[in-house]
Amino acid sequence: MPAWIKQFAPIAQLVLSIFLIGLILIQSKGSGLSGVFGGEGNVYRTKRGAEKVIFIGTVAIAVLFFGVAILNAYR
Repeated sequence: MPAWIKQFAPIAQLVLSIFLIGLILIQSKGSGLSGVFGGEGNVYRTKRGAEKVIFIGTVAIAVLFFGVAILNAYR
C-alpha cells in the first residue's frame, strides 16, 4: 500500500466520523430537521426533499467510513 494512503486513511476516517455523527444528529426523530419543518415522525412515509438528501448522504458517508476503516485495519 502506498505511503500516502497510510497517512491519509486515519485522517479521512476521523473526518468521515464527524460528518456521520452530524448527519445522524440532524435526522433524529421528532427533534431533527423533519421536526423543524412540521414532520410528524411517521416512520412509514416517503422521504422527500432535504430529508431524502440527508438520508442518502448518511448512507454514502457510512459506506465510505466502513471502507476506510477496513483500509486502516490492513495497513
